[in-house]
Amino acid sequence: MNASTSETTALYGIKVIEIGTLIAAPFAARLLAEFGAEVIKIEATGQGDPLRKWRKLHEGTSLWWYLQSRNKKSLALNLKSAEGVALVKQLATTADVLIENLRPGALEALGLGWDELHAINPGLTLVRISGYGQSGPYRDRPGFGAIGEAMGGLRYTTGTPGSPPARMGVSLGDSLASLHGVIGALISLLRVKTGRGAGQVVDVSLVESVFNVMESLVPEYDLLGHVRERSGGSLPGIAPSNTYLTADGAYVVIAGNSDPIYKRLMTAIGREDLALAPEFAHNDGRAAGSRVLDAAIGHWTSSLPIERVLQVLDAAQVPAGRIYSVADIVADPHYQAREMLLQAELPGGTRVKMPGIVPKLSATPGAVNWSGPGLGQHTDEVLAGLGLSVRQIEGLRAAGVVQ
Repeated sequence: MNASTSETTALYGIKVIEIGTLIAAPFAARLLAEFGAEVIKIEATGQGDPLRKWRKLHEGTSLWWYLQSRNKKSLALNLKSAEGVALVKQLATTADVLIENLRPGALEALGLGWDELHAINPGLTLVRISGYGQSGPYRDRPGFGAIGEAMGGLRYTTGTPGSPPARMGVSLGDSLASLHGVIGALISLLRVKTGRGAGQVVDVSLVESVFNVMESLVPEYDLLGHVRERSGGSLPGIAPSNTYLTADGAYVVIAGNSDPIYKRLMTAIGREDLALAPEFAHNDGRAAGSRVLDAAIGHWTSSLPIERVLQVLDAAQVPAGRIYSVADIVADPHYQAREMLLQAELPGGTRVKMPGIVPKLSATPGAVNWSGPGLGQHTDEVLAGLGLSVRQIEGLRAAGVVQ
C-alpha cells in the first residue's frame, strides 16, 4: 500500500457519493478515491454490491471487490425506505459528485432525480452511466459492457477473419465508460470550483464510450464505403504491425509501421532488400504488401526464441513486446519498478498483490489506504458525520433503514 496522506492527494476535500453496482460506476468512483476523494459507496442492506460474489473468492468475498472498492466507505442503506432516501439527500447537500449506473429513470423513481438533487445542491455534478444514455429510443433497454462492445463497433472488428467476433477477456466496455465518466466529472468539477458555473449532468453511455475509441471507422465508411473487418493480430491499413510466433512457442507483437522504424526492422532481420524496396518506402505501399512483409517477419521470428527476438529488436529500436499472461506481468521487473504491483492486506491479515495506480502524478500522487470494506463498515461513521446521534443510528438500524 502507498503511504501518501489524504492532504497530499489531488482530490483531497472532494466528496463523492456512489450509487452503483458491479463495474462501471464503481470503477469510476474507485479512480476518484485513489486520488484522494472521499467516496461513500451506498450499498443495499443484506447482500450489498453483487460484485462481492463475482469471480474468484477468498473466504467468501471476491478478490475483485477488494480491488474495485479500495479507499471507499461502505454505507449500507435501504433505498426503498423514505428514511434511506432522506439520508442520501442529506449527504448530497455537501457532496461534489454523485455517480450512478442504475437504469435510466430509476433514480427519479427514488425521488433522487436531477431536479431534486440540483435544487438542494446547485454545485453537485451527477455522473450517470447507462447502456444507451439518458435519451434516445434505446434509453430504457438494459445494457451491460458486453452489449456496449457489440453495438459500439468493437466486437465486429475483434477476432480472426472467417471466425465469429471474439470478446475481450475483461469487461472493457464498462471500463471505457468509467473513464469517460471520470473525465466528465473532472471537467464539471473544474468549472464549479473555478466559479464558472453550477453542477451539471454527465451522461455516459456504454455504447458511446466504446464507439468513441473506434478511430476512423465512420469517415472510412461514409466516404469510401469501407467496412473494417476482423484482422486477427494485424492492424488494418498499417504495416507491418502484427503478432508473430517464435521458435519457443511464444507470441511477439512487432510494430514497425513508421518509415524509419520499418527500415531498421527489415535491416535487423536481414532483409535489406525489403528495407530499400521503393514500393515499401511509405505506409500505403507497405499496407498493400503486408502479406509479403508479414511472411518475412514471421519466418525470422519462427527461427529464434522469444528472448533473442526481443534482444535484436530492442537493439534496433523497434517497438516489440511479448504477449504477457498475468504470470508474466507479476514477474516483470518494470512493473515492479513502476510500483504497478502493490501489496494489500485482506481481512484476517492475508497479503495479496493488487494493481498499482494510474496515472503517476509527481506532486499529488494517488494512494491506496485500504482494500474494499465490509458491508456497512462505515455506516456509523458516515451517519455520525451527518450529525446523527448513536441513539438515532441504532433506531435506523432497528427499523431496517441501515445496516
